[in-house]
Amino acid sequence: MTQDVWILGISMTRFGKHRDKDNIDLAAEAATAALADAGVTIRDVGVLATGSLTAGTSSFGQLLQKQIGQTGIPVFNVANACATGATALRVAIMAIRAGEADLGMAVGVEKLAGAGLLGAPAAAAADDGTWSRRGRFGALAPLEGQVGTDSMPGVFAQIGLEYGHRYGGATFELFARIAEKNHAHSVLNPLAAYQKRFTLAEIMNDVMIAYPNTRPMCSANCDGAAAAVVVSGARLRRMSPEQRRRAVKVSASVLTSDPWQDGCQVLPDVNTLTRAAAAQAYEQAGLGPDELDLVELHDCFATAELVHYDNLMLCAPGGAVDFFESGATWRDGKTPVNVSGGLESKGHPIAATGIANIWEICHHLRGEAGARQIEGARAGLAHVIGLGSACGVHVLERAAG
Repeated sequence: MTQDVWILGISMTRFGKHRDKDNIDLAAEAATAALADAGVTIRDVGVLATGSLTAGTSSFGQLLQKQIGQTGIPVFNVANACATGATALRVAIMAIRAGEADLGMAVGVEKLAGAGLLGAPAAAAADDGTWSRRGRFGALAPLEGQVGTDSMPGVFAQIGLEYGHRYGGATFELFARIAEKNHAHSVLNPLAAYQKRFTLAEIMNDVMIAYPNTRPMCSANCDGAAAAVVVSGARLRRMSPEQRRRAVKVSASVLTSDPWQDGCQVLPDVNTLTRAAAAQAYEQAGLGPDELDLVELHDCFATAELVHYDNLMLCAPGGAVDFFESGATWRDGKTPVNVSGGLESKGHPIAATGIANIWEICHHLRGEAGARQIEGARAGLAHVIGLGSACGVHVLERAAG
């Protein structure tokens, strides 16, 4: 990195149902709170990056400016599936590294309460006996459920089952126990959409969405926003001792997409690009997975969490089941994972999630995580993945002083 970058301020709204607020309201709430947390104002911000997949406009950032202050700065509107928030943050980080600004802000927001899990059903095929080209997915959509699935629960169900088939041990009960852990963690997070502990039996006997994921094993669609203010190391050195004390170093910021593979180009591969992002992040940060004090990873489904233990190199290749069975991923374990409750409890307002995962890490590194604090935390990793595909990994470290 040519320029050190630090997270100076960060905020997230309570995730859940916000019937009285729209995307602009939620984004403005998170943005102004992040500025206050950083001890700066919108006049200090030199670049703004925003993301929202449900805002219904390609100039969302400019609309947000009308609420929080229009200062003529460059605005980047990004969309990168579930990695949108992490991508917006990376845009602000890159602007600082390039020397175009010394302080920037990233905001992600979504209104998803009531959106459902399975999406719209596939359109019926014409029955006149003719074939018409409608693109790769259009031609296959009527075969939904016969040759595979294009819905997120089904995709990640297959990914988890494939891992179990390859390495063994990934049973229905084991996936349910991953969800049990995350819901247990959620009771300590006041900003989580759901703060309820479930028994293993409750999880396994709930509504089956896509085997082996029952409803409590799926991420919760909800409303929410998150924002982060980032600053160059040079400017941070001119700030107050309190701002320097609370700043969190961005030791690595990585974004990857799928490489070419001589195989299926339809079924998403969440493994290859995540493993590549993790390898680059560890090299950038100059530390390894065994030096992490906590991890917030993209558990859109319980099956996804298991495979990402392996992809993020938290365990030996093929060792995700043993890693979980060791107790390492619980809050009092060797490598706590999703202490926030994860997407299964905290919720998953798509464009906000990447920054919200970083929010959790920052609060532990600052010693401000309250009852769920990981004592002595000095380094953490935040991971998010969006199918299509994009993977964002950030490694964060506590200020030395």
